Amino acid sequence: MLDERDRKILEFLQADAGISVTELADRVALSVSACSRRIQRLEESGHIARRIVVLDREKMGVPTTVYALIKTAHHADEWIEAFRKAIGDVPEIVEAHRLTGNHDYILKIVLPRVEHYDVIYKQLVRRVELFDVSASISMEELKSGASIPVSYAP
Repeated sequence: MLDERDRKILEFLQADAGISVTELADRVALSVSACSRRIQRLEESGHIARRIVVLDREKMGVPTTVYALIKTAHHADEWIEAFRKAIGDVPEIVEAHRLTGNHDYILKIVLPRVEHYDVIYKQLVRRVELFDVSASISMEELKSGASIPVSYAP
């Protein structure tokens, strides 16, 4: 069970995983050692899955986002595993989700420019058979981030 201090710790770490334990302890009104123990407990319990650094996509040369909606006629385990491997081998594919509805999968792809999408598309269709792929280019990012609400955790 998480208490309010645990939730605050998680909120602060989501905003800046590089925050010092001393500063975090001050913000949640704990001693440094107590705060450190809580962080360790949150890591051990799996509430903190990992700590990452978020890079500036513009500075990294991949400012363009394309979403590819995929339909497939294949749903066997072997095909799914080949698809999982194919998308895992392409670093420009930063997210992939299996969907309900009219499409089977959606891929979030980050690119240096929209024309580079064809390179990624060709890499995929060489490795797995796809029934239909349609792509949409993001014109503007309205909200972004990896932070999730902490209030639902028991």
